[in-house]
Amino acid sequence: MVSNVEQLYLDYSDRVYRFIYLLVRHKETAEDLTQETFYKALKSYSQFNHQSTVLTWLLKIARNVTYDHFRRKRIIQFFKWGNENDGDTKNPSPESSAEKSEDLAQLYEALSRLKEDYRDVLILRKVNECSIKETAYILGWTEAKVKSKMTRGFEALRQEFYGKDGVMNGSIKRV
Repeated sequence: MVSNVEQLYLDYSDRVYRFIYLLVRHKETAEDLTQETFYKALKSYSQFNHQSTVLTWLLKIARNVTYDHFRRKRIIQFFKWGNENDGDTKNPSPESSAEKSEDLAQLYEALSRLKEDYRDVLILRKVNECSIKETAYILGWTEAKVKSKMTRGFEALRQEFYGKDGVMNGSIKRV
């Protein structure tokens, strides 16, 4: 029989880990911070007022835990490259895999140069697929601010991705 705490972890740990990993880009650190997130969630579960979904609440805790980690470690570089766990699981051709990895690295490089607000909103909305309302809750913003930062973030990402010479290094689709 699985307890409520275990079920919470089983249901949401992958999404929380993925969110944290995209921020820290280091497997072991993401694992540690995921554990810390669930520990803090367990300690404060009685205070959870159900104004949001459980996942949204957990992602907000995860974001706070991650930024606390950055402050403790004084980490400035937001993403690190060359993780052996990145990749496609559908057995792509070597050329396709190399091209996809290069495009993804260029996208992450462009994303890493954005302002923190833009980075956060783009990761939450487009990678973690959070709604505008959920993103607003996690970031402590209004829904209007989320929409505004999304628009500006996409434009900033497009400029970073195109580079100074105006030639696109990959493709960015605004969804």
